[in-house]
Amino acid sequence: MASSLTCAGVVWAFLSFLCAAASCVGFFMPYWLLGSQLEKSVSFGTFRRCSYPVRDESRQMTVMVEQCGRYASFQAIPSAEWRICTVVTGLGCGLLLLVALTALMGCCVSELISRTVGRVAGGIQFLGGKCSCGEGMGV
Repeated sequence: MASSLTCAGVVWAFLSFLCAAASCVGFFMPYWLLGSQLEKSVSFGTFRRCSYPVRDESRQMTVMVEQCGRYASFQAIPSAEWRICTVVTGLGCGLLLLVALTALMGCCVSELISRTVGRVAGGIQFLGGKCSCGEGMGV
């Protein structure tokens, strides 16, 4: 198999794939926020939740459902901000996977990714990571 990537490009491709996989797993898991409600441990993410309250009409009280699941519909997500977060994060994870899989294909197919494109993509990833990390630290 011919490769269009240098050794650094191969390492970048595999690290990009690992980061994309970790981001997608984090997106699909419901453990973004953890807490307790009605003396039960609860957690939820953008479109999944675990241990959530429901109204039991037969007993006229709120009970906790101790299982994980998705929201019944897109509109059932608690707020507009969480809906926007779901869409943006989902699109971001999809793009991450697309770039990472293309980079991995560059390991096996010659002339798929040029050196210039690989260097520019790596530089953009590096700068994006530095910018997002710097914002949280007041830099």
